[in-house]
Amino acid sequence: MKNKKRKTIFIIFISILLIIAIILSVIIWNDLNAGELETDNYKVSSGEINITVSNPKHDESVELVENPINFDKLEKENGDIYAWITIPNTKIDYPVLQSYLEDDLFYVDHNINKKKAAAGALFTQKLNQKDFSDPNTIIYGHNMKNGTMFRHLHKFKKEKFFNENEFFYIYTRGHILTYRIFAAYEYDDRHILNSFNFFDKDVYAEYLEYAQNPTSIYKNTREVNLTTDDKIVTLSTCLATNKPNNRYLVQGVLIKDELTY
Repeated sequence: MKNKKRKTIFIIFISILLIIAIILSVIIWNDLNAGELETDNYKVSSGEINITVSNPKHDESVELVENPINFDKLEKENGDIYAWITIPNTKIDYPVLQSYLEDDLFYVDHNINKKKAAAGALFTQKLNQKDFSDPNTIIYGHNMKNGTMFRHLHKFKKEKFFNENEFFYIYTRGHILTYRIFAAYEYDDRHILNSFNFFDKDVYAEYLEYAQNPTSIYKNTREVNLTTDDKIVTLSTCLATNKPNNRYLVQGVLIKDELTY
């Protein structure tokens, strides 16, 4: 009788474990699958770009370079796409969007096809101009477990990777913008653009001083001489789930603006 009771308890215990394992598998599969679907969407957008070379009238003293991004094609897919960001030696190679809707956070949970998706898309808010002329432009992206979106920003936590990877590139219609990465660090979850008036030179100067010398324990910085005339881009993503009130930032300063045809 005791053996039968023990056997019954053992079967129930094993059944519970199996149910838990199945539930966890479904959750993990959904998370990874969402990211994989996003990756496929972006491959369609960025792959096999056919560049049509035109010869617009321009100042002959200004050398135009080839723009590798076909914005005509991208804008037909989604008119909210206005830029493309690439960070060498990472998987970050995506379009940047800004929603024309009143909801600035539309792309938190929608992909470039405007479909609901956990991975969302890389985006800016309407507080930023789309020509990257603001003192500080913030690009947001999720920290996806499968390595997509802004997950690879966390590679800059390693000093060696930070030291060996100095630049990222933003493409817009008519421009290739080169940014030199000067800082990567943990920050709180305050809304940066609502917290600082970067058009106030004193406020901006104080912010740049902090960005070059963040108080975070987990930080990497590169010596640069920033002034209030500089334009920076801040790449923002989440940390691990045990730090829901913190963000990881990678910041670069504009060092080159090449005109394209």
